[in-house]
Amino acid sequence: MSRILYIPLISILLFNVLGCGDSSNKNNTVESAAESTIKANTITVTKAQFEGENMELGMLSQQNFPVVVEVAGTIDVPPQNKAIVSAFSGGYIKRTPLLIGNKVKKGQPLLSLENPEFVQIQQEYLESFEQLNFLKSEFERQKSLVAEQITSQKNFLKAESEYKRNLARYNGLRQKLKMLNISPENVEKGILVSETTIFAPIDGSITQVNVSKGMYVSPSDEIMEIINTDHIHLELSVFEKDIMKIKKDQKIRFRISEASEEYYEAEVYLVGTSIDAESRTVKVHGHLHDDENHNFAVGMFVEAAIITENRNINALPSESVVTLDNNQYVLSLVSEESDGKIFEPRTVKTGDSFNGYIAITDLGGLKDTDQVIVKGGFNLVGETGGHDH
Repeated sequence: MSRILYIPLISILLFNVLGCGDSSNKNNTVESAAESTIKANTITVTKAQFEGENMELGMLSQQNFPVVVEVAGTIDVPPQNKAIVSAFSGGYIKRTPLLIGNKVKKGQPLLSLENPEFVQIQQEYLESFEQLNFLKSEFERQKSLVAEQITSQKNFLKAESEYKRNLARYNGLRQKLKMLNISPENVEKGILVSETTIFAPIDGSITQVNVSKGMYVSPSDEIMEIINTDHIHLELSVFEKDIMKIKKDQKIRFRISEASEEYYEAEVYLVGTSIDAESRTVKVHGHLHDDENHNFAVGMFVEAAIITENRNINALPSESVVTLDNNQYVLSLVSEESDGKIFEPRTVKTGDSFNGYIAITDLGGLKDTDQVIVKGGFNLVGETGGHDH
């Protein structure tokens, strides 16, 4: 915005400078008036104007400019903070009271499934449980008899086989019931149910719900997704040509390009060791600073700059420099008198901008000791030029 405002002011200045000769040829009175304020490539600002517009002078200074690698990426969470909810066995959705955005705690009921096969599994478990005590007693009896040589080894081995086979079946069905969140102890008491409940595996917020009541789901179906955003991070893609510059603990500045112009801070935590064959990029993992106070959402696209080093560069406040027709100018103080100051434009070349300063890569005719207008001067120059014109 500031550069747009400066353009007409510099135009006025250059117009006045170039137009002095023509004005003098046409009107000596105008020449006398112009000479008091504009001489050759200069412009005069009175003391009252300088103070009234809160103008300020400044000089070149050494400023710290970061050398950065520009990258893109997304807001993400660690794998342990993301969970896909699915069923261990197929069934029909009986209840699903939660919606996208609902917060859940680990172990909280999410939904219930109903299937006649659940009853069948419980029946098989109960039968195995009932048989187990008998087969165990028979096995121990045959073991004692064979030790006393009262029965044959064949009878003992048969009892042992029956007992161990039923024990394996019993343990397998018991684990299956636990995976279905059905209590084996209740089944042993004869309490059988036709439905099972699925519980939240982690704390977090529901980000996807892919089912509705009455829908049949199989074990391969993704029913819900839960994401815990307590420990979000940056997942950045760095091109192969830049990856050797990236190291742990380097600072990162990033912004959510679609949502805000505000910049946030992070730092490099992990640098990947493999290159994606298609994109020729390496993944870099960044830890955020103060992420608790920002409403970041997983999947947000970010534009980031990884600061690989810092350099001290000659710079001026960004407001000092005016761009006109692809050229950059500053107004340099030529002389100072009791009733005002005289300035002239100097052409410079600029580089990056950072923290309110712009790098001066080529001083042109500007010297290190020259003072330039760094604030408030260009509006007043425009007014002065307008009056003279």
